[in-house]
Amino acid sequence: MASPQLFSPNHPKCTLNPAFQGPLPTHNLNQKTKNLYFQYKPCFPSSSKAMIKCSTSLSSSTPQVEESSLVLEEDERPLCQIWKEIQGCNDWDGLLDPMNPLLRREIIRYGEFAQACYDSFDFDPQSKYCGSCKYQGAHFFEKLGMADRGYKISRYLYATSNINLPNFFQKSKLSSVWSTHANWMGYVAVCTDEDEIKRLGRRDIVISWRGTVTYLEWIYDLKDILHSTNFTNDPSIKTELGFYDLYTKKENNCNYCSFSAREQVLAEIKRLLEYYDGEEISITITGHSLGAALALLTAYDIAELGLILVNEEELSNKIPITVYSFAGPRVGNLKFKERCDELGVKVLRVVNVHDKVPTVPGIFANEKLQFQKYLEEAVSFPWSYAHVGVELALDHTHSPFLKPNNDFACAHNLEAHLHLIDGYHGKGERFCLANKRDIALVNKDSNFLKSEYGVPPYWRQDENKGMVRNSDGRWVLPERQRVEAHPHDISHHLEKIRKIASGSSQLQGE
Repeated sequence: MASPQLFSPNHPKCTLNPAFQGPLPTHNLNQKTKNLYFQYKPCFPSSSKAMIKCSTSLSSSTPQVEESSLVLEEDERPLCQIWKEIQGCNDWDGLLDPMNPLLRREIIRYGEFAQACYDSFDFDPQSKYCGSCKYQGAHFFEKLGMADRGYKISRYLYATSNINLPNFFQKSKLSSVWSTHANWMGYVAVCTDEDEIKRLGRRDIVISWRGTVTYLEWIYDLKDILHSTNFTNDPSIKTELGFYDLYTKKENNCNYCSFSAREQVLAEIKRLLEYYDGEEISITITGHSLGAALALLTAYDIAELGLILVNEEELSNKIPITVYSFAGPRVGNLKFKERCDELGVKVLRVVNVHDKVPTVPGIFANEKLQFQKYLEEAVSFPWSYAHVGVELALDHTHSPFLKPNNDFACAHNLEAHLHLIDGYHGKGERFCLANKRDIALVNKDSNFLKSEYGVPPYWRQDENKGMVRNSDGRWVLPERQRVEAHPHDISHHLEKIRKIASGSSQLQGE
């Protein structure tokens, strides 16, 4: 099927947010640029052992030092043939140790979709746009140097800040602000480039949730209170209350939060699945830190409501739904974990063993406890949590590029996780950057690289901090074009979901 213009307001099917309509960027999505941090194509003959030369210095600002070599097994199969395996249909069996090179590139690719949330978010409390996205949807990937990824934004996601996670939300210190209640939380994007669709073997829908770069105080806001999801008739399926509130709460007096984050993402997924009906589709959800918790909650919700069923009469015919979770905390209890498994939600959790966030909540009762099921069912222990999915455990002390420090923020950093994935080849294998991903990216939001590499810490910022010269020659902070909060047909698609999930009391009550 030819890729339609998602932002064309005159297309009979298209009902995207008008804020994203208008002229598209003039870049050619079929032309690969040099903005990518890794190459998609294998560098070596397929299904053969190849010699990789690993540099201890990859940034252009540092001197080249001794190179070493590593013999690796390459996969001769193209991604389009094995994409379901890469997306976890067999729970990544045989793909993690040793690390499959196609899987490594896909993990990094989805990690960069999550990183895009940080790179585009306005953290500046002196800006009236603090808490919003800095870029218009139609130019989002272009502004981030990701135009050649072949994806386009279909909508932005927002959440109300009036919940009990005060250390997570960013608010402006000014009196006149873009929104007094909302924070931008992420986006939904669709693969529209025909070459990329062929490479992937399907049309991919991505949901990316924003988390926290290095600011970890939000963890102390967690009350470890489990709350029934109400997404099903089983009240024993529970998730942490703060995550649940962030996903489901709304603010009627706020345009951006008049629909909950849950309603926004479900309505958009329903619309896109109808729009691309008949195509081979995958739903991939990614997030880092608290964003990883939202990613898992979203995947469970979509699956529980039956939105991934291609044919309601054929329960086995489902659209694959995969979560690439980075440094994510536990989200729900053991019943929640078991239900995710039953629904076929595939989760690959990438963690740094020195990061504290994946160890909470559930410090005392978790999936490692032999008698957890007994505690939940017989004793009704109220603080029992379980991780979902398959864990890929990395160790930042194995990288020769990183400082061997005990800084929790560095251990939690997303760019550091992507660096570790690039160098990971399996348990006991030497660290070697397979895709030669630029090590300077590690210091984008941290001070984690060893000083001899000459990369300044926290180096990423807007040119002149966003200030521009006006027609009078004065430096000013320009006004940003206002983004409309929600597409006009969101209620229409929510009504369709309510009919599908008539037993979902929570959706009916929102």
